[in-house]
Amino acid sequence: MALWDKISSRGNVEDRRGMSPQGLAGGIGGLGLTGVIIYLVISLLSGGSSSSNLDQLLQQLQQGGVTQQTGQPEQFAGADQYETFASAVVGSNNDLWREVFTKNSQTYDEPKLVLFRSLTNSGCGYASSQVGPHYCPTDKTVYLDETFFDELQKRFGAEGGDVAEAYVLSHEVGHHAQNELGIMEEVQRAQQADPAAANDLSIKLELQADCFAGLWAYSIKDLGVFTPGEINEAINAAEAVGDDRIQEKVQGQVNPESWTHGSSAQRVEWFNRGYESGQVATCNTFAA
Repeated sequence: MALWDKISSRGNVEDRRGMSPQGLAGGIGGLGLTGVIIYLVISLLSGGSSSSNLDQLLQQLQQGGVTQQTGQPEQFAGADQYETFASAVVGSNNDLWREVFTKNSQTYDEPKLVLFRSLTNSGCGYASSQVGPHYCPTDKTVYLDETFFDELQKRFGAEGGDVAEAYVLSHEVGHHAQNELGIMEEVQRAQQADPAAANDLSIKLELQADCFAGLWAYSIKDLGVFTPGEINEAINAAEAVGDDRIQEKVQGQVNPESWTHGSSAQRVEWFNRGYESGQVATCNTFAA
């Protein structure tokens, strides 16, 4: 098991796991994707971005690489082990993105992480455990029912482990960074302007978030949080959530034209690009 207490920073976590979903009005709407637990709420972004504007946004991130983190952990009182773990992962992601934004004379607003069970209110309507971990750009919050990871192992063959869960959380914080940078908004415009390219743009957005998760892993590598072998948990999780793997498990066949997140090979490739380079510029999936 990784040594998360070596991370000094703590993120903003709200624990709703003891709250009953009873009394929530209305339906889940478009948040649930039946049978495909891992899909993220990119359906919230039914629009997209012009290539030139995206290039301008990404060019802002060319300065330097990611500094590997150091420091002594602070106390995080009043939380259980999972909340402390999740807060450390979000906090170390915040350290990474605060540095990147500061280098580019920008302000980084930290996201919130909400832990819940089954169903909870969100700025995007409702967060459901059926959707899996996801980021809501409206309230700048990541929603997570951690029992999702049991489903990931049972249905999609992931090996599991805390580093795998940290990869998923970091992917979602990567979406927050995209939102803060204006990349999500540009992707939305591009999808609206060219609906035929919507899936391709969604894939590029997702693969970039995978690369951002790799940057996070690089940034804490020297803290001794995980061993070189444990990083394979993250790589295995990235492989397990590829569109081809999910379609094969759920539908029994693969249809690349309907992909929105990328293949297993693509997801592993882009995570590794971030992890091996430590360079934000490496994550320009829109130029690949």
